[in-house]
Amino acid sequence: MTQQVQAAAPDLPSGAAEAKPVTFGEATRLWFKIGCLGFGGPAGQIALMHRLVVDEKRWVGEERFLHALNYCMLLPGPEAQQLAIYLGWLLHRTAGGLMAGILFVVPGALVMFGLSLAYVWSRQFDISAGIFLGLKAAVLAIVVEAVLRIGKRALKNGWMVAIAAAAFAGIFLFQVPFPVIVLGAGAIGAAGAVWRPDTFSAAGHRAAGAGPAGLIDRLIERGEAPHLQPRRGHVLRTLAIWLPLWLAPVAVLLLVLGPDHVFSEIALFFSQMAIVTFGGAYAVLAYVAQEAVQGYGWLRPGEMLDGLALAETTPGPLILVLQFVGFLGAYHAPGALAPWLAGLFASLLTLWVTFAPCFLWIFLGAPYVERVRSVPTLNGALAAITAAVVGVIMNLALWFALHSIFDEVRPWEMGPLSLSLPVGASIDWLALALTAAALVAMLRFKTGMIVTLAGAALLGGLLHALR
Repeated sequence: MTQQVQAAAPDLPSGAAEAKPVTFGEATRLWFKIGCLGFGGPAGQIALMHRLVVDEKRWVGEERFLHALNYCMLLPGPEAQQLAIYLGWLLHRTAGGLMAGILFVVPGALVMFGLSLAYVWSRQFDISAGIFLGLKAAVLAIVVEAVLRIGKRALKNGWMVAIAAAAFAGIFLFQVPFPVIVLGAGAIGAAGAVWRPDTFSAAGHRAAGAGPAGLIDRLIERGEAPHLQPRRGHVLRTLAIWLPLWLAPVAVLLLVLGPDHVFSEIALFFSQMAIVTFGGAYAVLAYVAQEAVQGYGWLRPGEMLDGLALAETTPGPLILVLQFVGFLGAYHAPGALAPWLAGLFASLLTLWVTFAPCFLWIFLGAPYVERVRSVPTLNGALAAITAAVVGVIMNLALWFALHSIFDEVRPWEMGPLSLSLPVGASIDWLALALTAAALVAMLRFKTGMIVTLAGAALLGGLLHALR
């Protein structure tokens, strides 16, 4: 914990600057600041880290920052948090990675638990229905904006459009599980990178130029950062430490409570999610909604929308919506525990099995980043998975629209087809109007996410009271 790195003052030439120590405490304060101010989803969080770590502190150079981001995009899980872990590891090895990753999540997780408690308590008041009606409308607009934004970057050619369309049809028409879509798209992309490398290349983040060098770059040049080089036995040691840390609590719950207990189901389900959460929270939410609502019955469709709305208002990764899902799952089936206590335990359990694997992926692969980022098959797999994610998020947007604008949605099946179709007479015209207003605000007037959420909530509460 007392380890230090020597930083050159940013306004002086390299080598001529007086050494200035960057202590573990200084880095910890910065990671805590990022965790508290990390609003705006992964794009906002990555931009915040870039401004503080690259532009202001100059601890990491531009090119290395972008290389690290491209690597994190290849991994399952929230890329912004994994980038924070990697940057912390660069500066202060494993202790730095742990501190950066934990502080990236903890502020948002505390807020999310408080909001979850407030959510179940506030439902006794009629006005909360109008507020959450407005929040759902804003969330639908946010998801639609995400489809357009990611689609513009990912759908570069006809192949990518076809992969996105196939992913949408698979999950919407045939209920194909999200992990199967991810694996299938990844296999197509890896093969396509060999067959047509120009077509299957990742649309990652690239620098316009080399950019300014950072502290860690100077240390590497002088051979003073040995932890960046893989050592013999690194993979086995990392797996031996982090796999038991991640999965031992899951095994204990299965042995003590059995596989049918809500805590065991939460541990198993979200551990599976941690392996296949490529493409960010919006992509995986389609599968979570499918399983948590229809499969396990942990919460209702409207509650799933409410949880995403709450997650949009908190700092930290958007995947914290899974914490809300776990909370409600246990709150509705607390067993011998008080509902709030069961929800608290489920929240902690969900956080553990969701984020512990992120540390595993980074600590396992960090010394190999420079090699992995240039492997064509991996970049091809990333390109195809990102394209498939567009189709999956389109399904999520449609699912949200059906369940927020219509009060009644009925299943319809014919052969292998399985659809959810709305009952036309159950349309909620107020929800439709709020959704249209939120879409116009975000897509036409480029209103920010927080402003859209707050405005839609206020307008929803007011109109619901008048109605």
